[in-house]
Amino acid sequence: MKSVLPAALAALVAAAALAQAPPAQSIASRITADGLKADVSFLASDALEGRGTPSRGLEIAAEFVASQFRRAGLEPVGDDGYFQTAPYVSVAPNLDGLELTLRVGDQTVKADKASIALQEAAAADVKDAAAVQTTMAAASVLTPDQVRGKVLLIEMQGIGGMRQLASLATRLQPVLIVVVQSTAPRVTPNARLREAAALVTTPVLVVWDAAVRRALKDAKEPVISAHIAAPVLTTVKLRNVVGLLRGSDPSLADTYIIVSGHYDHLGVRGTGPGDRIYNGANDDASGTSSAIEIAGALAALPERPKRSILFMALFGEEVGGLGSRYYGAHPIFPAAKTIANVNLEHMGRTDDDEGPRVGAFNLTGFDYTDIAAIFANAGAETGIQAVKHEKNSDAFFARSDNAAFAQIGIPSTTISVAYTFPDYHQPGDEWPKLDYDNMAKVDRTIALGILQMANSADAPHWNKENSKTAEYVRAREGAPAPASHPQ
Repeated sequence: MKSVLPAALAALVAAAALAQAPPAQSIASRITADGLKADVSFLASDALEGRGTPSRGLEIAAEFVASQFRRAGLEPVGDDGYFQTAPYVSVAPNLDGLELTLRVGDQTVKADKASIALQEAAAADVKDAAAVQTTMAAASVLTPDQVRGKVLLIEMQGIGGMRQLASLATRLQPVLIVVVQSTAPRVTPNARLREAAALVTTPVLVVWDAAVRRALKDAKEPVISAHIAAPVLTTVKLRNVVGLLRGSDPSLADTYIIVSGHYDHLGVRGTGPGDRIYNGANDDASGTSSAIEIAGALAALPERPKRSILFMALFGEEVGGLGSRYYGAHPIFPAAKTIANVNLEHMGRTDDDEGPRVGAFNLTGFDYTDIAAIFANAGAETGIQAVKHEKNSDAFFARSDNAAFAQIGIPSTTISVAYTFPDYHQPGDEWPKLDYDNMAKVDRTIALGILQMANSADAPHWNKENSKTAEYVRAREGAPAPASHPQ
């Protein structure tokens, strides 16, 4: 019988050597191209059908991420183990009996049903309500006493101001908002996802009926009647996946770094033959897989980081950053004690639309914080550059989940290899197209930078000299400073 003792001794020697190896070497041994390829190829497989929000594929992806956090030994810190559950509902417009009638003097005009759309669904039965005519710009100076109980009639070109309507409805309390424009919306709203505790109560109708627009020209004191049936509400299951690598330093363990990536994509779209699955390999199975592998590498270090690191896979980025916004409103750990958010997107494709991108990664808001300097320092050790894209660094800051963390004052950035790439938001974004060797090198650098941040006595901060950070600085200064501890 052959002895297995030499092999066992060799394994023990290798384990001991790894335990004594510098962190960069240990991280490099854990974050591999094959490991990343295994994660991405599953998350972006046809079996998960594009991980739409909500969908069965999204639920399978969540369970997979949770299993990997469990494998790494991260602590489950959600309200349901590794899950932060978010009570959302799908709000579907009910067009049964939809009517809009305008009366100006002795003239009455009933809008053609084909020329109205329900932008925000909520029940309303309005009878001869006075209308306040305004523009979006002028609406900002109206007072609740001028509008409460009336119809807010807004003239608008296009849908550029639609995001402001919710705040107007909350502040002014009209019974109905009617947006009048010259053309039909490019996209007719279908079901929308809303937090159960924050359902829309003021409906928004968009009307482009020519007869209505003619009647409103030079109209004085128009009167509105409308009937909008209650929407159809369906409870949906949405979850952020969260796992904590708890810090080792008694003074710094209750300060946190969030490492995030969104695990949803666009689902299955269209009809007919051909590939209709939006697999989302680079966007953003690559970011989710990077978070998984970085978590495993840092959790395996013989000495845990001093600060705690919260790894998070976020739902609903593709439909408005729902998961990050939900966390911002319902943080597991206080924002004041969270020193940074490092969000990961588009980590695998090196075929950037502007040319090959190898051996480097981008940071959004490069000059907004001192986070970039931390990763540049890590890159000096690994040979991978942290770079600023002069055009896209600032422009893309608000286009990913890091923005929700910034809005509650947490210094944040999104790291990517390519900002835009062939097949972006197309069915062709599939796992074989990623450069996993480069991805592994970049992820090792990011892991090292996160480790340096976690072990530093100094927390990242916003650059107050940059005027673009003013709102984030205000949000940060509204809370106590994170703990600091001399080394």
